[in-house]
Amino acid sequence: MRKLSMCTALCSLVLCGMLNAEESMSMNAADKAMYAEMLENNPAAMDVAEGEDMFNSLIGKDAYAKVLGVKVKDLPKTIAGFPRMVKVAGKVVTLSQSLQMAAADRGHPVPKLESNEMIKMTAHVKSLANGLETNIDVKADKQMKEMAVLGQHVFEERRGGRGLSCNSCHSPDIVGSRLRMQALPDLGAKETASAATWPAYRMTQSVMVTFDKRMQQCMKNALLAELPLGSKEMVALEVYVTNKGKGNTMQIPGLKR
Repeated sequence: MRKLSMCTALCSLVLCGMLNAEESMSMNAADKAMYAEMLENNPAAMDVAEGEDMFNSLIGKDAYAKVLGVKVKDLPKTIAGFPRMVKVAGKVVTLSQSLQMAAADRGHPVPKLESNEMIKMTAHVKSLANGLETNIDVKADKQMKEMAVLGQHVFEERRGGRGLSCNSCHSPDIVGSRLRMQALPDLGAKETASAATWPAYRMTQSVMVTFDKRMQQCMKNALLAELPLGSKEMVALEVYVTNKGKGNTMQIPGLKR
């Protein structure tokens, strides 16, 4: 126990030592100019357009609405409430998982969650709710309540070689500090940090990334075992973090450094 405490304390000191860079270090002038230009011409817009073609070919709005148990006209509002309980699944699922269900229901090949096809389709379908506020309801049913509790546990649990958790970098007393020249965001902020802005184009990777994949990348950087995409724990984590930013406006695709 003492050995673990000493390790945690040492890691905390190392982390704190990395959080004092000046604001100007987060982006140089060229990066800022590129970011401003991309805000007007997001490269991921092409991916979203491709996702629309894929979605219409593989599933379509009518079939998707049927799986979700809603009318086509209610799709945008329903989409703004993911992750959510889907009756035919009998559990809480992410939007990407609901697309897998819809593809299977039509007898089509089911794209993997990490596939480019799924990322693009997810971005397109989520963009149907652009301009709406996220309306996830963690009190809607027993399953959502349980997932919200599990998600908070996953968010706060210290694990891995550094004894870190999601909360280590995103708690109120840490938010705004800097790590690797980048400000640590408030995951519930109304700006660009919340779940309402993912999938997003990442400038540093030149690719569009889904929210759960971004969380995996954070885990890898913190030397935590990556929770599998689609696992109960990952879905629960997305429920919890999405709820932190409930009411934020959907802006898909987002743009991140």
